[in-house]
Amino acid sequence: MTLSVVKSIIDSPKLLRLSTAPLGFSRCNRWCVSLPNMSSKSIPFASLTISATSVKKEVVATEKAPAALGPYSQAIKANNLVFLSGVLGLIPETGKFVSDSVEDQTEQVLKNMGEILKASGVDYSSVVKTTIMLADLGDFKKVNEIYAKYFPAPSPARSTYQVAALPLNAKIEIECIATL
Repeated sequence: MTLSVVKSIIDSPKLLRLSTAPLGFSRCNRWCVSLPNMSSKSIPFASLTISATSVKKEVVATEKAPAALGPYSQAIKANNLVFLSGVLGLIPETGKFVSDSVEDQTEQVLKNMGEILKASGVDYSSVVKTTIMLADLGDFKKVNEIYAKYFPAPSPARSTYQVAALPLNAKIEIECIATL
C-alpha cells in the first residue's frame, strides 16, 4: 500500500475509526486505524495498524574489551536484542594485537566478545547470528576449529566473508547479534 493510499484512507472520516484499544486480531500499542465493518462483498482487509512506539536503545561498554576505534559503541541493547560491533583480537589493556597469527587473534576476538556479551547480561549461548570477516578466506578452517569451542551445537546462524582489509590490518573481525 502506498503512502498516498494510506493517507487518503486516514483522511477519510467516513471510512475509519481511531482507537487506542486492540482491534480484532491486531495488537496496537498506540493508535489503531481500522476499516468499519462492511458486507462480505467488501475488502477482506480487517485493520491497518500504525504504531509510533520507539525503540529503547542502551549503550553497552566494558573496559574488559578493547575500546571502539571510532564513533561507534562496543554494543547496543535494543528491545530484546544485543548488537555487538565488529570485534578485533586486541588486548584490552594495551590496544595491541595478541599476535600476528589468525589463530591467536580469533581466540582473542572471541574472549573480547565474551566480555562484551557479559557486560550486556548474556553469554555465548544467547548469540543467534555472527558475521566473520577474514583477511584471507584460506584461514576458514583454522577459525572454525576455534569458533566451535565457543559456539557448540546448536551454533548460531553465520556468514563469513573475505574482505579487502580490516581495521589495523587485523586478520579477523567478528560481529554478532544476541537475544536478551
